[in-house]
Amino acid sequence: MNRHPPGHTFVFMEQERNEVFERIPWETLEEKKGDRQWLLFGVAGAVVLGALAYSYMSSRPVAISTPTTIGATAASDAVTSAPAVPAPPAAPVVVSTAPMVTAEADLYAVPPERILDRVMAHAEWFVAEYLTVDGSEEGRAVLTSLMPSGVPLPTAPEGMRVFVEWVRAMSVEEIAPLEYRVSVLARSLSASGEEAYRRQPPIQLMVDISMAGEIPQVAAAPSVGPAAVGPSHELALGPVPDELGAAALEKSGGSEVVGGTEGHEGRWRVVVLAPGADGVTRPISVEVP
Repeated sequence: MNRHPPGHTFVFMEQERNEVFERIPWETLEEKKGDRQWLLFGVAGAVVLGALAYSYMSSRPVAISTPTTIGATAASDAVTSAPAVPAPPAAPVVVSTAPMVTAEADLYAVPPERILDRVMAHAEWFVAEYLTVDGSEEGRAVLTSLMPSGVPLPTAPEGMRVFVEWVRAMSVEEIAPLEYRVSVLARSLSASGEEAYRRQPPIQLMVDISMAGEIPQVAAAPSVGPAAVGPSHELALGPVPDELGAAALEKSGGSEVVGGTEGHEGRWRVVVLAPGADGVTRPISVEVP
């Protein structure tokens, strides 16, 4: 500790200056440094906002009036202001009442299988009406509409009745443009008076069908003959092993093994005699095992 004699004054400039600097509050400097940082953040934020505003304004679409739009508007105004002109009266609709006739070219444009289906169906229908005799006026009217004009209807003795058991078209060929010949097989049952019906032998009819009109038409009276029966197929039946024969009888309820043929993978087709639901014993085939 310095002691100064009384009456003397000393000036210590450097010491006082040092004391002044040593007494500067550091918290004051820190606050000023913080204010500077916030100022920098504010300037940076303003720059970013300005860039975003410029980008938004430059990307906005600007409506430009083109000459086409102006011309269309003017034309629309001109049309609106023009006086209305009355429309000419509509021409009357004429509806034809004449029957539609199918042209030959139209028929050839149709798939061939569809034409053949119509031809065969019409031939089967005609044969069924042609063979049937039931004494009704309705049946005669239908046959009259199907029979070619100028050809007389079939006649039958008093009390004769004929019904068709089955009828089936077997083949069809084109014999002229839009004219086809259909081979039809049929079988009928007939009875006279109080007699029971008897099955008649099957017959074969050749029916000519024309497709020149709107619907199929029978073009001529049919030709009729006995149905051609070819030779039967030869089936070589051999002996069947006992265990397979017994299995076939058990499976079918048959009474006798006629024979059989061996197929693929050791399977057999065995022919046995077995009664049907009507009590008639018939030969049937049974596959074993």
